[in-house]
Amino acid sequence: MDLADAAPAEWMALSTSAHWNQTEEDWRTMLALGRGWGLRLRDANSGRDELVASTLVLPYAQRFAWISMVLVLPAQRGRGHAARLLGVALEDLRSQALLPLLDATPAGRPVYLKQGFVDAWGFERWRRKALAGAVPPAVVPPASATSMAKAAAAADVRPLRESDWPAVDANDVVAFGASRLRLLRALAQRLPGAAWLVEGVVGPRGFLLGRDGRTALQLGPLVADDDGTAIDLLRAALGALHRDSAARGRDLIVDLRNGREPLAAWLRAQGFAPERPFTRMVHGAGNAAPGDAARICLVAGPELG
Repeated sequence: MDLADAAPAEWMALSTSAHWNQTEEDWRTMLALGRGWGLRLRDANSGRDELVASTLVLPYAQRFAWISMVLVLPAQRGRGHAARLLGVALEDLRSQALLPLLDATPAGRPVYLKQGFVDAWGFERWRRKALAGAVPPAVVPPASATSMAKAAAAADVRPLRESDWPAVDANDVVAFGASRLRLLRALAQRLPGAAWLVEGVVGPRGFLLGRDGRTALQLGPLVADDDGTAIDLLRAALGALHRDSAARGRDLIVDLRNGREPLAAWLRAQGFAPERPFTRMVHGAGNAAPGDAARICLVAGPELG
């Protein structure tokens, strides 16, 4: 079945059962940008048909596509539903000559290896618990927002503007490997306090976006020339979002690419802690993940790339 035909409550039942962070808006955005397949079965107890499994693909610039939201309700796991839908997605991408990529959890990685995927590089989710009323000194000094604004100005950090999008898109294409401007613009609308840019002599030296989630605010993607620029961007965003995070009881999460040790140390100092690893995988031996991973500090999320 076409996943877009399912009710939003059914999408949410799948992602919530896996304890994932997606909102209904995430599902709507992904289905607007790509295509999804679902498997519906009759529940033996209720006698009603229900959506029990999903797979979704996001094509990027007719070059490659992201496979995401490979989900199965807990009671239906171990019956081959995920493999069946994954096969449908792979066949669809093969017919369009699109290279399949995905970000795998440790549990999913062995399954994807059997399907012909190979490892590209890794990243790790870090989380900072919402601390109502507590402002970490390294993030927002007790002084005021004025001192934070001065610090941001000194580092050429400023909120993202409408006129920045062509430069942001060009910057992201180098790092990610294809344009995903529609997605980036959607993220900026979701969480404006996370949309920041660092000015460079010729174009931006880095940018950061984010989004609201079901249980946490997520920061990413973050593309930057170096870890210092990435820290400047995160410092600005954390300062802008702290009160919102605390007031709403929302954790903050980031998906940090492996090898960014200075950035990892800085995140730990802000109260973040590593939670679980992911592996970026590409289909077919000999294929490499597109883009320049050295410029990626935070990914947008396992479901988005």
